[in-house]
Amino acid sequence: MPMDIEALRAGKLKQLPGVNLEDEDLSGIDISGINLAGATLVGANFSGSKLQRARLDGANLVGAQLNAADLRANLLGANLLQADLTGADLRGSNLRGANLMGAKVSGASFAGAFLSGANLMSVQLQGVDLRGADLRGVNLSRANLQGANLSQADLQGALLNEANLEEADLRGANLAGANLAGANLLCAELEGANLAGVNFAGACLIGTSMDGVLSSEESGVC
Repeated sequence: MPMDIEALRAGKLKQLPGVNLEDEDLSGIDISGINLAGATLVGANFSGSKLQRARLDGANLVGAQLNAADLRANLLGANLLQADLTGADLRGSNLRGANLMGAKVSGASFAGAFLSGANLMSVQLQGVDLRGADLRGVNLSRANLQGANLSQADLQGALLNEANLEEADLRGANLAGANLAGANLLCAELEGANLAGVNFAGACLIGTSMDGVLSSEESGVC
């Protein structure tokens, strides 16, 4: 039975786990609270749509258009490979274990989001808001975080090797056990951060502010 897209657009359908909506235009609609767990949403257009409290856990959102969408939702384990999240609202979202490689995230807000174990390798995150986010064990290797706000974020055990953190705000962040080998921390702010056990091998720390941090001697950082 074909999907009744008009009924979906009208907000009349709420339970659609596993549905196939590949390449469908669902832009500018309010489907808050919808269940799209495990759905195939490859290339779907949700630009400007409201998906607050939606279940998108395990959904395939490869190449989906989610720019300016309200995605304060459950995206646990979702595949967001090359998705467009420009200007999206992801505050407090559950993105644990999600794949965001190649995603466009300019202007998006991840403040307070749960991203532990997520893959953001090489993602362009310049100036992105990640305040207070749970980034434990996240893969941010070679990511561009220039000017990003990571204050109070939990980055325990995160992979930040060769990441660009120039002028990033890491004040009060927990970086215990993180790998920052080869990272660029030029003029980054690290006041009050926990640097216990951090690997700074080959990292650029020129102009980095570290007032009040756990010192290299105390933390064992080389």
